[in-house]
Amino acid sequence: MRSVAILLFDEVEILDATGPFEVFSVASRLQARKAPGGPLPFRVCTIASAPVVQARHGLKLVPERQLSECDACDVLIVPGGVVAEVRRDGAVLEWVKRLATHCERVASVCTGSFILAEVGLLDGKRATTHWEDVEAFRRAFPAVRVVTDTRWTEDGSFWTSAGISSGIDMSLQLVATLEGMELAQRTARQMEYQWNRGSR
Repeated sequence: MRSVAILLFDEVEILDATGPFEVFSVASRLQARKAPGGPLPFRVCTIASAPVVQARHGLKLVPERQLSECDACDVLIVPGGVVAEVRRDGAVLEWVKRLATHCERVASVCTGSFILAEVGLLDGKRATTHWEDVEAFRRAFPAVRVVTDTRWTEDGSFWTSAGISSGIDMSLQLVATLEGMELAQRTARQMEYQWNRGSR
């Protein structure tokens, strides 16, 4: 079973976080249905530095764990949203950098790429972000090889996706890469989601 940690913070974009949460959770549910009693492919956990966070548009989310309660994971998902405060939060940045060092895969959704880039994880790598933030991203992080006109990118163990719903496409591709295309396709069908595989 792979552990999937999804970072939450105030002003997180709702679908950036909950889209991947749904993909990995549904994949595990479908696998449990197919092989009752067998190992599950994923265990999803939400993490934050506060007991409650308020996402964009006012939705309140209760993370399962605090930063101090999660010191390792197999897959780290960093969603976007309004990330200015997070980029100045030393505790969160240190946590992201420390976990990323040992993860099998590290992924961002939308402006979550700013958080990964802030701690140098994307230097020299191909990465993308929301179309509206591409120029700001280029200016802030000239060492990153910014890619546009793509739903998601993969550069070694680091994955980034463009805006909001593209995080679902990327997460489905992560399921395909880690557990096989058949499970990814069944997950998309169960979610009644038209998977846009985009380009890498």
